Amino acid sequence: MRNYIKEAIEHNDKIVTYLGKRELLNWMSDETYLKLLYKATFKEKMNLDNPQTFNEKLQWLKLHNRNPEYTKMVDKYESKKYVSSLIGEKYTVPTYGIYDSFDEIDFDKLPDKFVIKCTHDSGGLVICKDKATFDKKKARKEINKCLKNNFYYFGREWPYKNVKPRIIIEKLLENTDKSELLEYNFFCFNGEPKLLLLCHGDKHTARHNDYYDMDFNKLNLKCIYPVSNNIEKKPKNFKKMVEISKKLSKNIPILRVDLYLCDGNIYVGELTFFHWNGFCKFEPKDWDIKLGKLIDLSNIKKK
Repeated sequence: MRNYIKEAIEHNDKIVTYLGKRELLNWMSDETYLKLLYKATFKEKMNLDNPQTFNEKLQWLKLHNRNPEYTKMVDKYESKKYVSSLIGEKYTVPTYGIYDSFDEIDFDKLPDKFVIKCTHDSGGLVICKDKATFDKKKARKEINKCLKNNFYYFGREWPYKNVKPRIIIEKLLENTDKSELLEYNFFCFNGEPKLLLLCHGDKHTARHNDYYDMDFNKLNLKCIYPVSNNIEKKPKNFKKMVEISKKLSKNIPILRVDLYLCDGNIYVGELTFFHWNGFCKFEPKDWDIKLGKLIDLSNIKKK
């Protein structure tokens, strides 16, 4: 039966995405599943024997670069310990609580504004901007849904496989002058930042992603989200942000260090090993090769 399903998937690219998101292909090996998902996304076969592109190399790393430390680095609670040990606790977003279930949360002890996240996934969060009008029932439903998911299975991002599902509540970062909170994502290759992704807005409003080089020149590059018409200025503490990114990504083939700048203070958001899960359709397409050349796989021993 499983061979029949595999053959059916190979002849209908949309099926693998549909079934994968619903965790109905968990029985497949990582390599088989990733080959199918890659073909469904890019309409071409993936070269794992001699990967060349950025996306191919990320898939190769999922399969062969399985450092147990990475599991701690993607856990939204445990990662704070990693960050604190290297650059100091002041660069972590203040934590109000860590819980195993939603019903453990004592909302009376929380401030009026906060963010609820799941520690084991990406994107599972609820923002509270006013506790008096906060819809706890809706929040419980959303968080409980996320707690049941294993983020690893859709894209086979190995670091997430064994992260314990928990709930973390953090400070809501806001600039006191009400200006937009920008997210600075540094693409680091063996500890060297080479590319910056500047994120405006969020997925619920008007999200825009702009790419810059390390001299803060805007690049002709697009992936997933549209680019904005903005030309941002280099922030005053950009040098410090680069320094932080270097320390957090040292000796790692590719790591996206996600930073926030709030009221002049730098906070580490997440540490991301696989940008867009390694399924990012770059425009122009040659960026896939350009960025792929920056990932050195030569010193990695296959696991």
